[in-house]
Amino acid sequence: MVKCIGVLTSGGDAPGMNAAVRAVARTCLNKGIEVYGVKLGYKGLHDGDFIKFDRHSTRNIINIGGTILKSARFPEFKDPEVRKEAIAKMKEVGIEALVVIGGDGSYHGALELTKMGVNCIGIPGTIDNDIPDTDRTIGFDTALNTIVDALDKLRDTSSSHQRCTILEVMGRRCGDLAINAGIADGAEMVITSEIGYDEKKVIEVLKAAKQSDKNHAIVVITEHITDVHELAKKVEAATGFETRANVLGHMQRGGRPSARDRVLASRMGVYAVELLEAGKGGLCVSYVHGEIVGKEITEVLGHKRKTDFSIYEDAIKLR
Repeated sequence: MVKCIGVLTSGGDAPGMNAAVRAVARTCLNKGIEVYGVKLGYKGLHDGDFIKFDRHSTRNIINIGGTILKSARFPEFKDPEVRKEAIAKMKEVGIEALVVIGGDGSYHGALELTKMGVNCIGIPGTIDNDIPDTDRTIGFDTALNTIVDALDKLRDTSSSHQRCTILEVMGRRCGDLAINAGIADGAEMVITSEIGYDEKKVIEVLKAAKQSDKNHAIVVITEHITDVHELAKKVEAATGFETRANVLGHMQRGGRPSARDRVLASRMGVYAVELLEAGKGGLCVSYVHGEIVGKEITEVLGHKRKTDFSIYEDAIKLR
């Protein structure tokens, strides 16, 4: 039976990570398992930057955004020798297994450690919802609500000034944020890497909107597709819509996690400890059709997440 577990957060922060840390810590303590928080992700694991948790350590963090354990990029962890040094630091305090909260890059590290004899379980913490084989990732719901709130505010101004508003959101490899936000706010167009970008079509749709009874328009587009400020100039010149571009940026990462993210993170944290307690490693926790299940990390990393286009196709009918 595992006697000591570590937990770290890696990659970009996501609302709900603290709820997952709390769930891991309290589940361990309830089972009589020692638990350490690892600061600064894999860098802290390598440097031995550990905090021994007790029941007081995770008080009043379930509702806080970001991560109390902090996060840092550490590409050096790809080196097997660096991983060996990290394992040695873990052994110094007795950490036998690890829960890793993060995205696919974090999963790679967890898989490599498992291959080296340290059982690791991954928990999907990323606002983009871009992890395969899970319906939702921790942080997605909160980020989506942040975008919708911003769109609601922008719509008020767009309507008042008869403008077209273009909003750039995160999710360069997965359009779930853009698609769901666009549907929730009745956007005229949603543009993602999966849907594709056709500048002529964008202008045609907005020109038709201007010529109809619409006095304003909303376009939601994912990052790294085009320069939205240049696009705004072209739209204004071609359609007659006064057009403004907005980049929401890292505001999408912050804020208090939604109730759905807190519950999801809590359930995933409990299940991760149960998997380690059962002697399993190299797995990640997934949310599939309302159930919390374990998936092989190798299978999850072996393919790209498929976006559900059916909701986008339904939304087109509501224009």
